[in-house]
Amino acid sequence: MPELPEVESVVRSLAPHLLGARFLHVTLLREESLQQGSLPLSELCGRRILSLSRRGKLILIGLETITRPSTLVVHLRMTGALLCHPSATPLNPHTRCCFSLSSQHKPLALFFDDIRCFGKLFLATESMLRSWKYFAELGPEPLETRLALFEDRLSQRKSATIKAALLDQKVLAGLGNIYADESLFHAHILPTRPVESLSHEEIKLLLASIKHILKKAIKGCGTSFRNYRDANGHAGAFQNELAVYGRAGLPCLHCHTRLKKTRVCGRGTVFCPRCQH
Repeated sequence: MPELPEVESVVRSLAPHLLGARFLHVTLLREESLQQGSLPLSELCGRRILSLSRRGKLILIGLETITRPSTLVVHLRMTGALLCHPSATPLNPHTRCCFSLSSQHKPLALFFDDIRCFGKLFLATESMLRSWKYFAELGPEPLETRLALFEDRLSQRKSATIKAALLDQKVLAGLGNIYADESLFHAHILPTRPVESLSHEEIKLLLASIKHILKKAIKGCGTSFRNYRDANGHAGAFQNELAVYGRAGLPCLHCHTRLKKTRVCGRGTVFCPRCQH
């Protein structure tokens, strides 16, 4: 599933194509890809794109106001992708929605592709976004979070394991399995430890590790194992720098102990039994 670095990379790669572009036509090919309660996508037609941003794992496309202010929210979930193509590009079998746009450079097509069909498109007003439970309950952005706020959020999950707490989008928005494992390894903390067992200094180190890992991953344009691509169809490169995720049974890059794998919250979790404690 695309996590914060992948979604940020998609937003950055979309910006040169979409900022200032105007929606001409929308073809929704799979009704189930539209978030329940969404405004009709036909309301996009004639509207310019004024902004592109990210909130957690969500892509937010800010729109020119014609009838009412609204935002197009894209949740990629497991296998969703937003890809820019020349306007005459034929649809592929996994395209769930096609947006035709006119930009200052040339006409283009924006495909929302989704192999597993878990992703969602949501055209919403500000009040609709505020009332959407998932959006309203998102925690702070990891790269902007101060230690006191992070400690406060963790204190609400005291009995949970630290890995489970990091996967909770109410604690921090945008972290998932890959970067939780990598951050915990960087901070030398076992993923199975209860939150309440962590000291102030360990939490401080963990937050610094999260920020460090996320910044490196964004610089590498994210991690590509299977389906993730940015808006230009390019794969990420951070998979070449992963220390633990996907490396169960291999030697630790630091101490050469064999990495172990367990499950936390139903998610495969890789750690070093010597470096992490």
